[in-house]
Amino acid sequence: MSIDDYLQAPESKNLEFKQDLSSPRNLLKTLVAFANTAGGRVVIGVEDKSRAPLGIDNPLEEEERLCNLIADSISPRLVPNVEMTTVDGKTLLVVEVFLSNSRPHFLRAEGPDTGVYVRLGSTNRQADRELIAELRRAVEGVSFDEMPMPDLSIDDLDISAAQKAFGNNRLLDEQNLLTLKLLTRHQKRLVPTQGAILLFGKERTRHFADAWIQCGRFFGTEKIDIFDHCEIDGPLPQVVDDVMLFLKKHAFRGADLSELRRKDVWSIPLGILREVIINALVHSDYSQRGAPIRIVFLDDRIEVESMGILLAGLTIDDMKQGASRIRNPVIARVFKELHLIEQWGTGVRRIFAEARELKLPEPKIEEIALRLRFTIFLAKPHAITPGVGKAHPKQATKHATEHATEQVTEQVTEQVKHLLSVLKSKELGRKEAMLALGLKHRPTFVYDYLQPSLAEGLIEMTQPDSPTSPTQRYRLTENGRMVMERM
Repeated sequence: MSIDDYLQAPESKNLEFKQDLSSPRNLLKTLVAFANTAGGRVVIGVEDKSRAPLGIDNPLEEEERLCNLIADSISPRLVPNVEMTTVDGKTLLVVEVFLSNSRPHFLRAEGPDTGVYVRLGSTNRQADRELIAELRRAVEGVSFDEMPMPDLSIDDLDISAAQKAFGNNRLLDEQNLLTLKLLTRHQKRLVPTQGAILLFGKERTRHFADAWIQCGRFFGTEKIDIFDHCEIDGPLPQVVDDVMLFLKKHAFRGADLSELRRKDVWSIPLGILREVIINALVHSDYSQRGAPIRIVFLDDRIEVESMGILLAGLTIDDMKQGASRIRNPVIARVFKELHLIEQWGTGVRRIFAEARELKLPEPKIEEIALRLRFTIFLAKPHAITPGVGKAHPKQATKHATEHATEQVTEQVTEQVKHLLSVLKSKELGRKEAMLALGLKHRPTFVYDYLQPSLAEGLIEMTQPDSPTSPTQRYRLTENGRMVMERM
């Protein structure tokens, strides 16, 4: 790109404009962020809003001053390209920074713990401890999900759930677990990797508190009034179908079960959404803390948010062109073996191609507050209560699901029926429900009883705003009671 092209472009992940050097700290933060994230250019001597070239007084002196500022203020040492260029008779300074192999860089005045910055869109963001560690791992070529968990053993893996996912395609003996990097050798012992616990850990959320998925269906186009929600924390490969079940439940048009395979039954692009969900599960930064993966269903769009900004050197435009880098190779390898991923690096490009084929608005990818948001727009508004004013959530739930209760009843498993029976008379916590069902194996309860019941909207949490609360209890919904009457 020429300097004229830069002046016509908006500020972005790798481009910023400065009027002068009167506020060097902000400029230095930007250079640090560029070096830590994906490189970029700062053009100095340009009016902020109009992009009109103002020029730099005494450009040679300012160039020397800038180079001294960079050398004195940033660690490890950063050596950008600083060039002078002329536009309309005005001299501008262009500072180009490349993605650094010495990252994380930081401002010396703020120190290595608080002076690290990354680039999000057209802004700089202070990196927290987890993100700083991620930047270091990337330089060292170490992936978070390949790291050992030395305090755990193979007994902490739900091997039966893993074998069920692989079926007859691969016997998960010790050698295959090592090949898949679900186990690794650490101090002469075999221990699970972090990826293994994320995929098939018996107590995943105890070790990774945010490694679960929160699904919500809201009224209208704003995330204000919630209509339905569920918490999903099963093995990651199983989560794909659990999330799709939640989305299908709210896209269901009242068709007969025999018609559900017809494409025109669904009012949402299931193929695109499945790809976006898989992308979130495979590429989420599970080292980050703060919130789970979120699936938000609104009348006009569906948003999928996962933790972590793009890997260093990757931009949103790169993703659209098919560029891909794997953040979690252990998780990605398992998803590939299970045919959840067809071919490396084609997922995002396929999403955009299918959106064009379906004549949908172009999907949107955004980096927001250390999270990546993928937005899929619907072809037509998908209101919960068409032709009716906003209803109370419980009334709307009854109205929206009553017509499908008969079909849902036919699909209810024996395990779900048993759970509905023990919740018929009172609310129960997980341990109480397991005791009533005569179960001792927590994953069996979660994956075969609890999650299917939540996904179908047959039960609900008493504390929906605190899904992982130790005092969480479960109760029947109106839909669950209607199903019970038909059982």
